Amino acid sequence: MPRPVIGITCYVEPAAFTVWRMPAALLPYNYVEHVVRAGGQPVILPPAGDPASLVERLDGLIVAGGGDVDPDRYGKQPHEKTGYVRKFRDDAEFEMVGAALDAELPFLGICRGLQVLNVSLGGSLHQHLPDVVGHGGHSPAPGEFGHLPVRPAPGSRLAGVLGTEKAEAAHYHHQATDRLGDGLTVSATSEDGTVEAVELAGHPFALAVQWHPEAGQEGHLFDALVVAATTGRHW
Repeated sequence: MPRPVIGITCYVEPAAFTVWRMPAALLPYNYVEHVVRAGGQPVILPPAGDPASLVERLDGLIVAGGGDVDPDRYGKQPHEKTGYVRKFRDDAEFEMVGAALDAELPFLGICRGLQVLNVSLGGSLHQHLPDVVGHGGHSPAPGEFGHLPVRPAPGSRLAGVLGTEKAEAAHYHHQATDRLGDGLTVSATSEDGTVEAVELAGHPFALAVQWHPEAGQEGHLFDALVVAATTGRHW
């Protein structure tokens, strides 16, 4: 049986590789490894051309981490700490998410992916989380994950996927959900009350987490996505 095709969005940033330094479409390779281990066939989707038109060819979609969403999309002026805004990536990913939701394509958002999902459904973001929670534990230093526990909401679909009442998670985000998007429910929070996961009611499989599961060894979220992509079953 062929592996289900899982599209993964990616960065476009200056990069160095072998003898070259130039703009590159790139993605941390542990996303790829998790999808392959779970039984899927990863396909990287750069924010160019018309990636939303590929939704009908995919069996599942992951919107990966990245820079901040342009706050103009939720009616706010940029905070002084808002950064790495890539409007071309926003354009591509918002169109992809809309097409994926319309097609009921199995969907997993990771970090920025949760924020894109939330804003696409009419929600808004806290632009600098330390202003809200009073600490920098969700993003302690450049290139350094914070390790904070998250608590899945009892009875949520996420709780069923993770199979635990408390999970350690790798965090690297200075923004988070403020106003919740239409149809979304909160399915996990951190101990300081930050929204750490959401899910979309009535969708076969639409889940997004604020942390970085690709940075850990546990792959339940990728497993669940690939199962949904393989079988077409509701979770």
